[in-house]
Amino acid sequence: MITEFQKQKKTTILDFLTKKGNRSNIFSTCIDEHLSSLPDDKIYIYSTSRELVVVDLNHYTKAESELADEVPVSVDADPLYYAEFESRSSPATKLHKIMQSIATAIKTAGLKEPRMWGVLVMNTTILNRDDLENLWDGMHLTVIDEVEETGNPLSILNADTTLPGYKWFKAIDENLPKENDKIDPEFEKLLNDFIQHEYGKLGNAEKESLLDEDEEDDEMEDVDNDPLSGLELPSGELMLNPTNTIHVEILPPMTNPREELTRLVGCKDIKNRIDELVELTNYNQMMHKLNPAGKLHVISLHGIFTGRPGTGKTTLCKIYGSLLREAGVLSKGHVVVTSRNTFIGTNWGDEERVVREVVNMAQGGVLMIDEAYLLNGDNRNDPGKVVIPLLMDILANEAERDIAIILCGYKKEMGRLIDLNPGLQSRFPNKFDFPDFTVDELLEITRRRIKDYNYHFTRSAWAKYKSLLELAYSNRDPLTWGNARFVANQLERIYVNHARRCVRARKMDQKHILTITTADIDAIEVPTAKPRIGF
Repeated sequence: MITEFQKQKKTTILDFLTKKGNRSNIFSTCIDEHLSSLPDDKIYIYSTSRELVVVDLNHYTKAESELADEVPVSVDADPLYYAEFESRSSPATKLHKIMQSIATAIKTAGLKEPRMWGVLVMNTTILNRDDLENLWDGMHLTVIDEVEETGNPLSILNADTTLPGYKWFKAIDENLPKENDKIDPEFEKLLNDFIQHEYGKLGNAEKESLLDEDEEDDEMEDVDNDPLSGLELPSGELMLNPTNTIHVEILPPMTNPREELTRLVGCKDIKNRIDELVELTNYNQMMHKLNPAGKLHVISLHGIFTGRPGTGKTTLCKIYGSLLREAGVLSKGHVVVTSRNTFIGTNWGDEERVVREVVNMAQGGVLMIDEAYLLNGDNRNDPGKVVIPLLMDILANEAERDIAIILCGYKKEMGRLIDLNPGLQSRFPNKFDFPDFTVDELLEITRRRIKDYNYHFTRSAWAKYKSLLELAYSNRDPLTWGNARFVANQLERIYVNHARRCVRARKMDQKHILTITTADIDAIEVPTAKPRIGF
């Protein structure tokens, strides 16, 4: 978000602020009541979970042009801006002091300081601005002059208290004194009298009720510290018309994505690639903080996951979105799971509307399109053919997108899709291939899944299960083999057999009820490849 603010010019800034106020993932509000140093200005904040931008709309009626001298004339005085008829204190320095006060308020609240940037929007012309650019950069400020109507307050803001960025405003609101926060002397006297004389007369029950109220406040603070607390996710309901509604699966972000990535069975190369991508985004943020004026590496978050069913593509999408949320790159980190059926509506032209609605639903997170190659049907008039070009048009401006799009499917078919849509190569540079799990990896997946229920196999049962799994693996059909899904299906069957045996036995202790035996394991049926007819 800060990078986007830094790119604005006098011709774009006001429209940009209005646009940002419309964004559902950015908290925005006016904080004038907290500030007395700039009584004629309008001060706004725009914030995400990791970034905070302070915007000062400075309307000066005394001059059309000024010479700015950002060197203080004394220790206690602000630098001066010299106008034709009079001088005034530097609004840039005042905004910088406001940012310092905000940083102090956030630290006082016990929060980690966000990446912060200031934007000073002025209606006057700074004649020597070229001499001051480096100084402003060092103050973490962007100064935009010659902007008309800077004195008008913005009408579109999103002060949604459920957004992650609200925590910064809450810290400001609680720790920066407002103009009306001064304690009335009469009230202060009554309060002191109560503490010194009346509180001692209260009974124990009454005193405990006061303490109980404090404990409730502490519990609320604990909830606020939950990284996913207050995160508003889409419902997943997409209404095409009054009689036709599409349900889209929404996967919430994980609280410990790094731990989940480490726990994944196999996928060593993919883990390394994900780590590299996340580390590069962190490096960009670090570089921006240390060298705000420097050029950052361009990072595309979109990718292509290729592999057969059950190889972990959906799980990695969840981890990917959550890691990018932790890194401050995505604002929510949820995953919107879609397929061809999601986009192909009942009426002609529904596709474009559905694409835009789904992209909006995935803002702040990951849009996953499973079996994406099915959008490229053999029929020349197949409506699915418009989906990929529509996505590419919508994503033309990467700077405006708080989203990562992942296309999933079989490797060969996805390769054909890319060949037929050359633009996908550049828009989706991150390619991850998910190989089939080995027998050893499938056995490890089995161990982890039965551990969730505290089950354990007898030695003979484990030997039988392993032997059947190896046989199924060696005879698998590459087109139908389910990998981890295959294991899940076999375990479900084992659980049913085990439950029936335990119920029929009636008298069993805890040890027996958690033990899987050979009687619980059926022969594994494996679909084999159908023979081809013809030459």
